[in-house]
Amino acid sequence: MSTRNHEITTRQNVLNPDGSLREPGYSKRPIQIYSRDQIKASKFRIKEWDYYLITSNEYGLALTMADLGYVGMLSASLLDFRIPWEHTETALVPFPMGRFNLPASSTEGHSTFSNKRVTMEFFNNKGSRDILCTFKNFLDGKTLSCEIHLDEPEMDSMVISIPWKEDKKAFYYNRKINCMRADGQVKFDGKVYKFDPCTDFGCLDWGRGVWTYKNRWLWATGSGLATDGVPFGFNLGYGFGDNSAATENIVYYDGVGHKLDDVEFIIPPESYMLPWKFTSSDGRFEGDFYPIIDRQAKIDLLKVVVSDQHQVFGRMTGRAILDDGRTVEFKDFLCSCEDIYNQY
Repeated sequence: MSTRNHEITTRQNVLNPDGSLREPGYSKRPIQIYSRDQIKASKFRIKEWDYYLITSNEYGLALTMADLGYVGMLSASLLDFRIPWEHTETALVPFPMGRFNLPASSTEGHSTFSNKRVTMEFFNNKGSRDILCTFKNFLDGKTLSCEIHLDEPEMDSMVISIPWKEDKKAFYYNRKINCMRADGQVKFDGKVYKFDPCTDFGCLDWGRGVWTYKNRWLWATGSGLATDGVPFGFNLGYGFGDNSAATENIVYYDGVGHKLDDVEFIIPPESYMLPWKFTSSDGRFEGDFYPIIDRQAKIDLLKVVVSDQHQVFGRMTGRAILDDGRTVEFKDFLCSCEDIYNQY
């Protein structure tokens, strides 16, 4: 194992008294303690969000509840990989500055918000999560609604704490939970999109921290079944902050996480819709990714607030090598791979 993969094993606060990150590294369970009250940076710089992605082999749903300080975001994306088609709608809330009251822990507490257009409720139960959403005028005056149950047994996840070299008070504390079996449905435009817990899964991206002004990140996530029918997933990413202490790269097999070193995203410069390649420095993850949908968005507000997003959904075929040397193969594995640049 690389010396860059420092594992945090002591229960402690995320931050030091001066607001700097106490211990950079990763863990497979959330043992660090986050608190907004310990942050020494401006409230405008605090970024907190809960993001859920639920996918079947044919369609998917993504929901975001984010408090970015000067703006809040309630976002929903419905995707149909058969057509292919997607639509994303976002409702903005000015200057929430912590009023979303997102939980300080990824293991307890509920995330809820409601206004005249959107109601989102993320309930965190012991061993499961429930997701409810009603989004009025999602498209053509029609309402999107969902009710989804995610099973969350005792299993490994990816928790990472990283600083930024250029700002002592900037940090990223994040937990990614893959392979939660999904049961429920989405309703829109007279259609019902059902999720089957035998084959369909959800992922949670739970983020808290203080970000610098300009950042680019690459992230890939997938949850499903390997070719042998066993639950399998991965979390891959890099590009922002100082990850010299640890990467967030990991694969999951039957609930157990297997840590990886660096994984490179090889994206064709001509188009995000051409095949990508993924290759790891330790030789333990190799994949070919074939895009289906590029969910792209571009915002440029007077060159001050800039966002250039490419969240690409597609299928990956490849192999992963577990800690004990076993090889796991996956084929036409539905996943999401993104390249995002933000100035905010």
